[in-house]
Amino acid sequence: MSLEFYGIPNCDTVKKARNWLEAEGRDYTFHDYKKEGADAGKLAAWAEQVGWEVLLNKRGTTFRKLPDEDKVDIDQAKAVRLMSENPSMIKRPVVEHPGGLLIGFKAEEWTAALA
Repeated sequence: MSLEFYGIPNCDTVKKARNWLEAEGRDYTFHDYKKEGADAGKLAAWAEQVGWEVLLNKRGTTFRKLPDEDKVDIDQAKAVRLMSENPSMIKRPVVEHPGGLLIGFKAEEWTAALA
């Protein structure tokens, strides 16, 4: 099973998820947002699949530091733009797998989705 793993290497949740995948013996390709950026087209496709509200991390410091005008009236196009410009605002990790997308890390969900 081919997995595409998107995240930031120093994120604790990403580290936990990568450790879990390795313990499960799963191969994956890692896409580092800090080095490779975040593709707006891919973000838009993900937003169509799971909803931009699931992808946009409003709890992080990057979002909280935005000017107030960027935090209001968010729709899908604005969310995709914000995440593309600031990959730290994307909820992590995101994993593309043959059955769909995993957003964030919950071992039980991953076990069920990747079985």
